[in-house]
Amino acid sequence: MSEGGASVPGMTTPTTARTSGRAPAGRTVAARTVRPAYRCTECGWTTAKWVGRCGECQAWGTVLEDAGPGGGAPRTVAAAPTRGPARPIDQIDVDAAVARPTGVPELDRVLGGGLVPGAVVLLAGEPGVGKSTLLLDVAARAARGGRRVLYVTGEESAAQVRLRAGRIGALDPKLLLADETDLATVLGHVEQVDPDLLVLDSVQTVASAQVEGAAGGVAQVREVSAAVIAAAKSRDLPVVLVGHVTKDGSVAGPRTLEHLVDVVCQFEGDRHSRLRLLRATKNRYGPTDELGCFDLSEQGILGLADPAGLFVSQAQHPVPGTCLTVTLEGRRPLATEVQALLAPSAAPNPRRTTSGVDSSRLAMVLAVLQRRLGVRVADQDVYVSTVGGARVVEPGADLALALAAVSSRTNAPLPRGLVAVGEVGLAGEIRTVAGVGRRLAEAARLGFTRAIVPAGAADGTTPPSGMRVLAAADLAEAVRAADLEPRG
Repeated sequence: MSEGGASVPGMTTPTTARTSGRAPAGRTVAARTVRPAYRCTECGWTTAKWVGRCGECQAWGTVLEDAGPGGGAPRTVAAAPTRGPARPIDQIDVDAAVARPTGVPELDRVLGGGLVPGAVVLLAGEPGVGKSTLLLDVAARAARGGRRVLYVTGEESAAQVRLRAGRIGALDPKLLLADETDLATVLGHVEQVDPDLLVLDSVQTVASAQVEGAAGGVAQVREVSAAVIAAAKSRDLPVVLVGHVTKDGSVAGPRTLEHLVDVVCQFEGDRHSRLRLLRATKNRYGPTDELGCFDLSEQGILGLADPAGLFVSQAQHPVPGTCLTVTLEGRRPLATEVQALLAPSAAPNPRRTTSGVDSSRLAMVLAVLQRRLGVRVADQDVYVSTVGGARVVEPGADLALALAAVSSRTNAPLPRGLVAVGEVGLAGEIRTVAGVGRRLAEAARLGFTRAIVPAGAADGTTPPSGMRVLAAADLAEAVRAADLEPRG
């Protein structure tokens, strides 16, 4: 600037520099700092700042920085040519999406008719429950039906799987076996064999060389599942994946695995029992409330179309503390025996032990018995269990649970041939449940002659031939109908 205050050409005043938007000579304008994004590795939830716990799946320590290419800047994707024009929905061919039976009726019941071409089924269960045995039997049945089946094992050698197949009678020339743990090699087998059914045992044992981390990690499981699902959709190839479970029974690996697949099945069972139960927790092609029953032995696994009697004890004489109920698993009624044992306790906090029964529902039923009926249970150790490893989770078994507890407390057995169905409310009332007619029909088929049901359900229900139906509005009426006299 000159002495007279005139500006010298080529120079810029600070005010000009701020208003012109240009950087002064010799200065560098700092680039705008891009706030990094943070993403949950389990479910994909994103947030602008780091948190210790995911706000979607509530997992701890899974939120990591995910700046992505370009430091987190917005990315665009160019349009790509389509494989074909969009068509009206009523002109889409549905024959390609028809389920094909697997040859195992109990599995078809859970899947909704069979395996749909291009569907990806995730079968999860605890170690040793029989997942590999079931799928080896399914693969052999599909091969005998004329389909090419590729069974890829990453947990066992081919010789070990061959020994099991020989033991359960699952040998067929069209059943091809490969023991691989590399994703690229597995996809190469799919290209070479061009199978009609792919079984991958298990998804946690396969890894990709293009992704860092050990097999079974979050990144590896996501990459393997995405590649297998892409191959299944492009080839209309039904795929069955075996998945491990964590100690709390949920599927191991990222939560996105369950979102990507079409069907998620849980294979349950006590390792000390031969009974195995198959449930669908997610099914895009069928119901999610069906139940499949299987019998696992050294000779293989066998579906049980009529599991009647498996969950009922074989006692010759009535025993105090036992009551029969009929639960509904999907559309299948199952007769289940609930056993209760109440014993005096000297401890300030008596024990409450359950097996196959929800502990919170037991606590509620015991509180209702003591408050509404005056049955003293506060000074009693209470043990409740089901017979045969059954799991009773529906409220329709509350009445049987209450009558079993009263029977044990009074040491008075329930009459032979009695079945109880109903939900117990906090006021002591007996609420109606769904499917009372089907429950009573199953009970009559098994030889039960008396049934205690909610009063509202008895009004519109026609009792089966040879069965006497007793309506109870509350617990007091149900106890009288069962010939029990509660005392403190």
